[in-house]
Amino acid sequence: MNEQAIIKGCLQHNPLSQRELYNHFSPKMLSVCYRFSSSREDAEDMLQEGFIRVFSQLHTYVGKGAFEGWVRRVIVHTCINFLKKYKKFNSYIDIDYAGDVSAKEESFSSIMQGRQVMDCIRQLPLGYRTVLNLYAIEGYSHKEIGELLEVGESTSRSQYTRAKSMLEKMLIKREVIENPSTEPLLFSTAQK
Repeated sequence: MNEQAIIKGCLQHNPLSQRELYNHFSPKMLSVCYRFSSSREDAEDMLQEGFIRVFSQLHTYVGKGAFEGWVRRVIVHTCINFLKKYKKFNSYIDIDYAGDVSAKEESFSSIMQGRQVMDCIRQLPLGYRTVLNLYAIEGYSHKEIGELLEVGESTSRSQYTRAKSMLEKMLIKREVIENPSTEPLLFSTAQK
């Protein structure tokens, strides 16, 4: 069944179409959820809530852009709402973890998808991890992140800087990056 037929079936509440849509997108979307969560259980809860929203909001998809991108955006928003609702998300709570905030852009490894890097990202405090995921991985601007998390744009920027600094220290400690002064960038700052 092609994507348009699946979407049409889902709009008609056809269980087979819904199952097919879920089976097709759930592995990719679970990895998105896992980046925002600190446990597999939370990631699975996020995924479940996300697909409930996908099915209930499917009528709002107008066919502009990739359908997978639309699904991903719904899932990301669900993850943020989950964090706000169940984790009492507070952008200021992580300020104690800042330590020495001297992020060096040139010191990040280019092994973004590596297991060790993702493990380190999952260990970041909630606010740092969330902003890092939204900005560096999902491609949101700091203005969009501020609106999503109901914080100022400058708060998003500082959380991102602190997240990079903390991540760098973790990667150095685990010897994932060896020479901080010569490593290529892990996260591009070209986005604004």
